Amino acid sequence: MKILLVEDDDRIAEALKEALTDQNYTVDIAADGESGWNFAEIGVYDLILLDVMLPKLDGIRLCRRLRSHGLKTPVLMLTAKDTSTDKVMGLDAGADDYVVKPFDLPELSARIRALLRRGNSSLPPILEWEYLRLDPSSCQVTYRGQELRLTPKEYGLLELFLRNSGRVLSRSTIVDHLWSFDDDPPSDETVKVHLKDLRKKLKAAGAYHDFIETVYGLGYRLKQISH
Repeated sequence: MKILLVEDDDRIAEALKEALTDQNYTVDIAADGESGWNFAEIGVYDLILLDVMLPKLDGIRLCRRLRSHGLKTPVLMLTAKDTSTDKVMGLDAGADDYVVKPFDLPELSARIRALLRRGNSSLPPILEWEYLRLDPSSCQVTYRGQELRLTPKEYGLLELFLRNSGRVLSRSTIVDHLWSFDDDPPSDETVKVHLKDLRKKLKAAGAYHDFIETVYGLGYRLKQISH
């Protein structure tokens, strides 16, 4: 899952990015409101973490602009002002939730997971497909009870497929969700290698060989088998 973090405090931004990356999120950082707008315009994000006090364009006005342009991405506001007026302003601007600084990281992580689930109300807290289970709260993946040891990209791939079960995901869609702007754009071969390694680990755990099937000319999807 990919998060846009709009935060002008470098120390907080880097600490948050490190913590979220450890939870297998892909994170882009924008240091001011205008940069945040530019990122949101051209990028694909599952959630936006938005500070209220920002240079150039504050978080409230940025949130209003995002909503006025039809962007429905969940927005979690970060605010140092713990007053009902500021919270009301943020929610009225279109934010979905808010956290007051200094925040507790486990609580922030839980709120992020809750908003991601709310964005797709059909998804349960535990993502499942056949005998595969992925727990976003612990980043644990099992197949028939056997734990899979995955790299961050492999985990990201599997979570992306599970959150879009039944959909065919193109290579460009995969890249948009799993690579940040700071990364070098991956080649087709790089994406294929990550998929190949993920398929190997699934097969070693007992999954059928085309658990992730290739839809030629279109992309990839999870394959449904009949029992």
